[in-house]
Amino acid sequence: MRKSVARELYTAGKLCVAAAGILATSTASANDDLMNAARRIFKPIPSVVPEMKDNPITHEKVTLGKSLFFDPRLSASEVISCNTCHNLGTGGVDAGPLSVGHRWQLGSRRAPTVYNAVFNVAQFWDGRAADLKTQAAGPIQSSKEMNSTPAHVLNTLSSMNDYVVMFNKAFPNDAAPLTFENFAKAIEAFETTLITPAAAFDRYLEGDAHALSDQQKAGLKLFIEKGCSSCHNGINVGGQDYFPFGVMERPAASLLPRDDKGRFTVTGVPGDEYVFRSAPLRNVALRSPYFHSGQVWSLKQAVGVMGEIQLGVKLNDTEKDDIVAFLNSLTGQLPKIDYPILPARTEKTPKPSVDK
Repeated sequence: MRKSVARELYTAGKLCVAAAGILATSTASANDDLMNAARRIFKPIPSVVPEMKDNPITHEKVTLGKSLFFDPRLSASEVISCNTCHNLGTGGVDAGPLSVGHRWQLGSRRAPTVYNAVFNVAQFWDGRAADLKTQAAGPIQSSKEMNSTPAHVLNTLSSMNDYVVMFNKAFPNDAAPLTFENFAKAIEAFETTLITPAAAFDRYLEGDAHALSDQQKAGLKLFIEKGCSSCHNGINVGGQDYFPFGVMERPAASLLPRDDKGRFTVTGVPGDEYVFRSAPLRNVALRSPYFHSGQVWSLKQAVGVMGEIQLGVKLNDTEKDDIVAFLNSLTGQLPKIDYPILPARTEKTPKPSVDK
């Protein structure tokens, strides 16, 4: 009797072990399938700074660009710098829906992040700047933003000998190193270094199956299966192409102002009305509020809105929570940025102007 019971227990134990093995194999297979699917759609952020066409990245150029990025004296009021609207301490954006510019004017769209911007197909929500150096030259000349001019920038920089020396070191082969074009190239060089590798999702794409929690994996699966990844894909999980905002349902006017026709203002093509570059989702958890209009403060709410207006899908609370958990896995290691000590102004440095 005892032998019979023992035999039954032994057999039952073997069956349990075998079943556990089958479940483990099944789970591993499912994880492998999800990882392989993710690898076909996304790419990890590299740990090295990418090369830029026609603008070799050097230490001297990056150092100069960093000073220019933080220097408010390049604006007419000498109050606003690039970092004012693209604050590197708050996800590369500022605090509100619309940035506050010259004489308290509000911008027309939410400031995009500068982190990982080098991986976008183009810059600005409407893609009007082909690269970072073109983008860098825009806000400084905008009357709503820095309200400056190339002449003011060059007069300011040339008035401080330390800047003259820095330009000479950054562009040693140029006959005239201190130019507005080189000003933009130096900022591009610095912004190219603003990449955020080693997110949990990057580690997952590189083969670490334990880098994501079960909830984050569930969110990733939903992100792919529901169709989010059809617009938000590639190395930046977005930023690679242009799409209408409101494919299945027109958003509320607060989210999609009727007078902002998006890419249409760049191309003039009627089909580009209310078309915008898809938002890159790297570090998205760090930079509410959301959308180009900056009217949604909750990431969970943003996920729900996108499901309804872009995909025609009403996500339940669990699905939204799972997708938000996945989006949190996109937060990478932000570079440590020390605030630069800027060259001292001289008697020749232009004085602030806020009267126009």
